[in-house]
Formats: sequence, C-alpha cells, structure tokens
Amino acid sequence: MCRLMGFVSNDKTTFDEMVGADFTEFVALSSVHCDGWGVASINHDQHSVHLDRAPEPAATSSEFDQAIQDANVDGALLHLRWATKGLPVSENNTHPFVYEDFTFIHNGSINPPSAFDSLIDPKFSALIVGDTDSERYFYFLMTMIEKYGFADGVAKGVQKVATTMNFSSINVMMMNEKTMVVVSEHHTDRRPDWAPDDYYELKYRTGKEGVLVASTGWNQPGWEVLPNHHFMVVDRDTLKITIAAL
Repeated sequence: MCRLMGFVSNDKTTFDEMVGADFTEFVALSSVHCDGWGVASINHDQHSVHLDRAPEPAATSSEFDQAIQDANVDGALLHLRWATKGLPVSENNTHPFVYEDFTFIHNGSINPPSAFDSLIDPKFSALIVGDTDSERYFYFLMTMIEKYGFADGVAKGVQKVATTMNFSSINVMMMNEKTMVVVSEHHTDRRPDWAPDDYYELKYRTGKEGVLVASTGWNQPGWEVLPNHHFMVVDRDTLKITIAAL
C-alpha cells in the first residue's frame, strides 16, 4: 500500500511550494509507507522524464529532500511505498515506473502479479525488471495505451482489471508531457485493518497555480474527492479537468 501525489501547474514549481506548509505532513506518512520513495518529473512540451527513487523512508532521506528541490517543474509524480507482503524492498520495485515520456505510480495490490502475463505486449514484457504487480500493471496499461490512446487506454485497461482480477486498489496516477490521468478504483473494505475508511480515497485541489492530487491521511482542508470508480484527465495545455465514470 502506498501514498500518491501528483501535480501539473502553469509555471515551474516544486512539491513543497505547490502544496504549502502541509507538505511535511504528507512526507511524514513515510513513517508507515517506509519502503521507498520516488519522484518523476516532466516539463510540459519536454520529451524526457527525470527520475529519482530509493528504497528507503522519505522522511529520513537526504536524497529525497534534494530530489524534491531539484524537481522544479510544471508536472511531477511522487510515491511513498509500503511494500505488499512478500515483495522485496529494492530499487527495481520502487515507483515511479517510466517508459519514454510516460510515468506511473500505483496504490494497492493485485493478486497474483502473474495475472497480467498474457496481457502485456512482448515488447513491454521484456522491460520488466522487478517483482511487483504494479510494474506489470504499468506495462499492461502501456499495452492498452498503444492500442487506444492515453486516456481511453487507461480507462479500458482499468475496466478489465476491475472486472477480471483480484485487487484491493488499482488507484493510478500517470503523466506524460501532454496529459495527466488519475484513476480512483478500489475496494474500501480491503484497506489495511488499522486504516480509516478513506484510506484509498484520492482528493484534488485546483487553483490558479494548477491541479494537485493526492492520497489521504494528512491535512487537506477544502480538497474535493475524486469519486471511486471514476477517472480524471487533465490537459496540460489548458489545465482543463475532465472527470468521468469508468
């Protein structure tokens, strides 16, 4: 289980500037979600992704602090990992995952990971280096994106997982240079025993500075909930938001 955050903005900024003083509360969630952190950033109209990640708690990582300051961009994803039981803590298993200008982070578990094996295009299967369901989920969505386009491919892929696989949450944030896609699809009753009812919820905030989306568990006054079984598409040219049912 993990914590997710992503933003797109009009001007270049950092996560702590975009979020404000409460960003430290989000980072403090790594006391539980302590098995790795990752930051993937891509500027609008720039084809290459910058990736920093490490299999260690964000709150005590000097490399994390530097990565947050270095990610002075107009679009980025941030992931705090709490490893699914039985999956190793390693850099190869640490989100985000990247292919060309696509970046991806996931919260939840899908069992077994091998359920994706027959669904992933062989060219993407050859790129898998880790052990996680999340990495396989990513390359399955890339397979669908190549067939149907970004937003439609993600929606169709999530629908297939939701109707054919065993999962707790398949919440996703994906981004490329033109678009950000956020998926809220989860089983509330399959959250960790200690977690509150809103553990899997994703919330968002919009303003003149841009669009910010994140997992719960910290101070988010005035944020709106992205409803379960829905997805959000953000056009990075205009910052226009479209929300639709899956």
